[in-house]
Amino acid sequence: MKKAILLFSAILAGFAMHAQDLSFGRKIVDTLTSPYFWGRGYTNDGMKKAAAFLAGEFKSYGLSPMDGKDYYQSFNFPVNTFPGKMQVSVNGTDLVPGKDYIISPESKGVKASGKLDQLDSIQYINRNDMVVFKMQDKLTRDVAQEVAPYTLILLDKKAVSGPPAKYKVNIENTFVKYFAAANICGMVKGTAVPDSTIFITAHYDHLGGMGADTYFPGANDNASGVSLLLNLAHYYAKHPQKYTICFILFAGEEAGLLGSKYYTENPLLPLKHIRFLINTDLAGTGEEGITVVNATEFPKEFELMKTINAQGKYLAAINPRGKAANSDHYFFTEKGVPSFFFYTLGGIKAYHDIFDKAATLPLNEHEDLFKLLVAFDDKLMGQ
Repeated sequence: MKKAILLFSAILAGFAMHAQDLSFGRKIVDTLTSPYFWGRGYTNDGMKKAAAFLAGEFKSYGLSPMDGKDYYQSFNFPVNTFPGKMQVSVNGTDLVPGKDYIISPESKGVKASGKLDQLDSIQYINRNDMVVFKMQDKLTRDVAQEVAPYTLILLDKKAVSGPPAKYKVNIENTFVKYFAAANICGMVKGTAVPDSTIFITAHYDHLGGMGADTYFPGANDNASGVSLLLNLAHYYAKHPQKYTICFILFAGEEAGLLGSKYYTENPLLPLKHIRFLINTDLAGTGEEGITVVNATEFPKEFELMKTINAQGKYLAAINPRGKAANSDHYFFTEKGVPSFFFYTLGGIKAYHDIFDKAATLPLNEHEDLFKLLVAFDDKLMGQ
């Protein structure tokens, strides 16, 4: 009876630990997608606020700054922003930003009204004001580092009845030549081989806002990856490993992998000492498993991950993909650092839109991803 009680207590303790892991991740996603951080982008100090929050998290866990001073690796880059007026009407109907339309990121600001000529099957133009409407099945937003001599408005096909014939717009843009950003970098020093490192990375920036009332929460992209990284940082701070475990939260990913590029050109620790880098981006679903970018570049490590997954029965599938410049692992790979980037499959389809929010993000494989990565790191350090 006593053994049974002890076994039951152990099961409960394990359940409580895993429940805490998910609760921890959920709290981070809820926090980072809140209006306070305004899409972790380029207006309302969204990215700056997120950086301060994340540096505070690193400090509270007990991580050491990678440069020995603080957690910030500062850099800057140009970006086109839309902080002010955001008014669009088509055929006399006022439209809702984010839901009915999105301003293409390179667009210039404009205040104008007039008639539209059909350019082709999906585009309508006023050549005097250089205003273009482009009909879309799905609205997605991006970031631009320059300003074009036109204003391109991506219009949901369901937002208007009939072809766009007349319009009225009042859109304000601000081009920021030197937008201040920072990578957030921390580490847990190794107990036996501190010069050998494992890097765990994720980008924390997203698309920010469009006008004064609309922002893009970025729950799956990439508050989910940040939450997983922070969960691992919290764990490794309490359980130091043989190797040094480094954590980097990159800025500027959405503008072109700028934070990771900057780091590889200005590394705080030698790149040649990195045993392996694991980059997590879009980690919020997973019912269909994950895809691993660079699997074909590093087949030995990919087979190791698959074996661990099969033994632990963590994920439904681990699918291979080749080399791709689609997240922050890329510039490390180009510098010769062995790296994986994984993203989850299945579930919600929200991406780069206002519907990528915490309330609809399942995080259903958060715990299993955590366990898989801890086991993978352990095997890497044992080889």
